Amino acid sequence: MGGHPRDTENVCVLGIDAAWTAHQPSGIALVQNTVSGWSCLAIAPSYKAFIAQSSGQGWDPEQNATGSRPDPAALLQASKQLAGAELSCVSVDMPLATTPITRRRAADTAISSRFGPKGCAVHSPSAERPGAIADQLRAEFAALGYPLHTNGSDQAFPALIECYPHVALLALLKRNYRVPHKVSRSGKYWKAENLTRSERIERLLEQFQAIKDGLDEHIKGIPDLIPEPSDVTTLASLKPVEDMLDGLICAWIGIEHLQGRTVGLGDDTAAIWIPQQL
Repeated sequence: MGGHPRDTENVCVLGIDAAWTAHQPSGIALVQNTVSGWSCLAIAPSYKAFIAQSSGQGWDPEQNATGSRPDPAALLQASKQLAGAELSCVSVDMPLATTPITRRRAADTAISSRFGPKGCAVHSPSAERPGAIADQLRAEFAALGYPLHTNGSDQAFPALIECYPHVALLALLKRNYRVPHKVSRSGKYWKAENLTRSERIERLLEQFQAIKDGLDEHIKGIPDLIPEPSDVTTLASLKPVEDMLDGLICAWIGIEHLQGRTVGLGDDTAAIWIPQQL
């Protein structure tokens, strides 16, 4: 394709909130540029559920999201079936590099030094986590025609990019500190207030709604995936919703990248792409 396919209709982006291990599920979102703007074609709380949607099986919120290793060929095939077009960009929240990842990268250091004061430092990757999952994902997408965009690469499309939803949310929601939307951290976010579980659930749902409202301004047709507080009995049941929202944030960064509105922090082996306005 080459260059920035800025306003081309049918251009598609796949956002993946990729788990660092094979037993954790990954949130996925597929968006497409249509006559009336970007539109959500599918969201799913796992690779398996996304691939099932491409053969007509809807996602059942009652069904547990299961973890598995990413299969780039199957994801590209499922995306093509759902969109009727090839993907232009795959945007992934996971450390990716053109060399094996064994320790902290220049990209991680750049993000942490710039956004650490805003509560958005990154975890250090290692040879174990995400390790082979990340190396394999990057290599398989490259073999399928989606090379990783780094600061040293040719910026042609189709492409694979690495993003970081926490930093993207600062731009999307115009916040100056990390958005508290992680289910697993809800006990820490409001520790001083001694909230009950149901109060923590309500706080998380408020953040989820703010994120969805922000995404709705850029992507139409996002399903109403946020439950009513009265329908939520466990914090764990909110994790698939969090993962799908993160998948949508990854897709939004992919849209921004396609349109030339991102900046890569890192070097010629790895770059984390963030919104230009930050």
